[in-house]
Amino acid sequence: MTLFDGSSLDGWRAYNGKSLPPGWGIVNGEMTFSTKMILEKDYSYKGSRDIIYGAREFDNFELVVDWKIPPGGNSGIFYHIAEGYSGIPEVAPEYQLIDDAHYTDFHDITAYNKSLGVTVNPHLLQPLQSTGADYAMYAPDVNQKVLHPAGEWNTTRIIFTEKEVQHWLNGKLIVRFEPWSADWQNKKVNGKWNLAPDYGKFKKGYIGFQDHGSPLWFRNIKIKPL
Repeated sequence: MTLFDGSSLDGWRAYNGKSLPPGWGIVNGEMTFSTKMILEKDYSYKGSRDIIYGAREFDNFELVVDWKIPPGGNSGIFYHIAEGYSGIPEVAPEYQLIDDAHYTDFHDITAYNKSLGVTVNPHLLQPLQSTGADYAMYAPDVNQKVLHPAGEWNTTRIIFTEKEVQHWLNGKLIVRFEPWSADWQNKKVNGKWNLAPDYGKFKKGYIGFQDHGSPLWFRNIKIKPL
């Protein structure tokens, strides 16, 4: 099932919204988020700039996405999204997309990491924040991870079943875990999501992409219900 074919954004809209937020569009057959477009068109927009494929919810699935970010870029792929919350991250798991090599050259994350209890090298991107991570829950296997640099295309595959979740990056399996297991629950209550009671609880929901203030490019977005 194709969620984006390069010619239409039918089905896509803002989280908690009825239409696409400013900044999102199609350029050269690619779904793009343009910070320049925001400045030119509607900088005053106050709704969410995160978007969802709102035409259908998914429970078990295999999702494939090609994506590209610029130097210092940051985004994410969400699943099992439920609406009605102040933001997607408090409720939906995230496959992290970020410029591992140079993000901290553009952004100072020291205070943020210290607020999470990081005491060793808080100025650096942490494994749970790196590309392919189940953000703030499960870090990717660095021995398997092959990440193309910022400005180049990468391919993500997410396989979700109630028995196992798999995160793939450029053909390599880098994360696997059992959702809602004792280990999963322990990571939730002892980590970033301890004050987000509904984080990860939904077994069905929307697919979505995160705006984190940098240009983004997506293509070949396909999903297979399992």
